[in-house]
Amino acid sequence: MTVELVYPAKNIVGESILWDAARQRLLWVDIVEKKIHALTPATGEYQSWPTPDFVTSIGLRKDGGAIVGLTRDVCLWDFGDQFQTLARVEPDQPDNRLNEGVVGPDGAFWVGTMQNNIAPDGSPKEMTADTGRLYRCTPDGQVTPLCDDLFGLTNTLVWTTGGGLITADTGANEIYRYTYDQDTRRLSDRRSIVSGFERGLPDGSTLDAEGYIWNCRVVGGGCLLRFDPEGHIHRVVDLPCSWPTSCTFGGENLDILYVTSARFTMEVDHLKRHPEEGGVFAIKPGMTGTAPCLFG
Repeated sequence: MTVELVYPAKNIVGESILWDAARQRLLWVDIVEKKIHALTPATGEYQSWPTPDFVTSIGLRKDGGAIVGLTRDVCLWDFGDQFQTLARVEPDQPDNRLNEGVVGPDGAFWVGTMQNNIAPDGSPKEMTADTGRLYRCTPDGQVTPLCDDLFGLTNTLVWTTGGGLITADTGANEIYRYTYDQDTRRLSDRRSIVSGFERGLPDGSTLDAEGYIWNCRVVGGGCLLRFDPEGHIHRVVDLPCSWPTSCTFGGENLDILYVTSARFTMEVDHLKRHPEEGGVFAIKPGMTGTAPCLFG
């Protein structure tokens, strides 16, 4: 399977990539660089915007704007200079930050937290406790916890066709499946479905039209893992980067799988030998994906 480098972004931590069908472009963030990126693959047109804080995730809104996770705040953003705070998550947990954030099928922004592993200057910061949780932020700015489970490093938010949630704890090398009760808005019955996979650790994921999950294997994994909602592994796709972070289906027919990557903590000598680290890659896996949900 051919993997193409579509943009040599050299992101420190490229993340949260999604397809903006209305504008036929990719959007993603670089957490440490404090920047939102946009690329139109058909033309090569590129644009970026600085953010006022570490930017951890991005989603699309029904009204044409975006919703953005910063270090602590969930904000409304209209592709300009202003970020309007909608909600602050965990105001009583100053040592935590936001991480993965994805708009769910219910139109809410689902977001996970973690103990902050980034110092103010963007350098790595040691994590000492599992303090992350999962939340749901509604368009009126209400933030409610989805369960009482604690995570070290929250990642992956994918909804199965049966209504369950696939999520992960990166540091624990575990991918879980939850049952979601739409009446109580709570998650329950956590089951580990992919545990201890030997290549890297689980980062961001996306769902294809056949109901399979594609998971990026970060921290040296250098691959994508495709598995079904029960955790049965179907395919492993090697990538020319060692830290793939997030993936999404895009293109006019949603038949191209785009992948971001990171170069966080990598040595200078390694980056000289592998300048593609931190780039955005594209694969044609022979199937289509699903469009991102819209907030609102």
